[in-house]
Amino acid sequence: MDVSDKSLPRHSFFLSELAGSVGNFGTVLPLLFAVSFSSGMNVSIMLLWAAIWYIIIGLYYRIPIPIEPLKAVGAIVIAESVSTHVIAASGILMGVICLCIGFFGWMGRVRQIIPESVIRGVQLGLALVFIKSAISGFILPDLTFAAVSAGIVCIFLLLRRVFNIPDLSAICIIVSGFIIAFIIAGFPSITFFSVPILQIPSAADFLDATFRLIPPQLPLTLTNAILATSLLVHDLFKRDENPDKICKSLGLMSLSSSLFGGFPMCHGAGGLAAHYRFGARGGLSLILGGIILLVIGIICTDSNFSTAIPVGMFGVLLVVVAIELAKHGLKTDNLVVSGLVAVIAVPFGLAAGFCAGLILAWVIRYRDNNSMKS
Repeated sequence: MDVSDKSLPRHSFFLSELAGSVGNFGTVLPLLFAVSFSSGMNVSIMLLWAAIWYIIIGLYYRIPIPIEPLKAVGAIVIAESVSTHVIAASGILMGVICLCIGFFGWMGRVRQIIPESVIRGVQLGLALVFIKSAISGFILPDLTFAAVSAGIVCIFLLLRRVFNIPDLSAICIIVSGFIIAFIIAGFPSITFFSVPILQIPSAADFLDATFRLIPPQLPLTLTNAILATSLLVHDLFKRDENPDKICKSLGLMSLSSSLFGGFPMCHGAGGLAAHYRFGARGGLSLILGGIILLVIGIICTDSNFSTAIPVGMFGVLLVVVAIELAKHGLKTDNLVVSGLVAVIAVPFGLAAGFCAGLILAWVIRYRDNNSMKS
């Protein structure tokens, strides 16, 4: 289904796309706001670049291929207060690497090296990491609004089953959160986006990013952002999307955003699951999501307002996304390998889980090949 799909009544299709347009905001908004608080990056500029690429990708793919921040980079930035120049260097490096891989057609080789069970394990591990982050970072600090958000999800789940209406819970939760912020902080002072300025990191910034940010991010990008996204597109839409094509669009997003003050962006299986879970079926959902992000970016030029947004809503949205992602991760052909990736990912990170699962999968493959020869 794409933006021109007429298989649904027009009003139902639009409502479904609108509901799904904000499905991944539970990942995008918490990460961008947390990065802004930790590093001092301009959250409005980050939202502007996310909005631009939402719209471009919606028009290009015509299905809800997600746009979201680089998660491993974001996690390290939040924990270690990385400088904005090192963040930019990591995005530029990731962009160049992914463009090279995509244009040379190397994702097919990567797919042969990385078994599907490892990719599914990354999906499962990401789901568990989302739940852990949601509980500790967003739900426990704001139990009241988290309970309200959970109630909204349950109400729409019931309405969806009984009356078969689009799930508008994500957009209702986000609107409710912004209403609370309006009540607490008042109407924000509206200003236009500052002009993005070209920024070229120093050699020291690139060196720091190479050793500190790229090693944990690159495996996650190749598996979850590209291979797992391609796999999930086939699961959900019965459509084959070339991983090299996804790799190239990811590279362009990360490179352009990082050069002009944005946070490095990627695709991701979790984001695709989120958009789909809340009703997105076509590119229109991303176009609408981009417009909403532009509005949020303009509103959030007022820092007093952005700090008044209740964080509980992000926690509940992350849990909903995690459940949807875990359902697809369980479609693995080897639960032992996928489970190992997921279990290790929670305490030690997705990169460690990926490495452990890959080694086990290779051992199993080597053993099976020897058994066949004998």
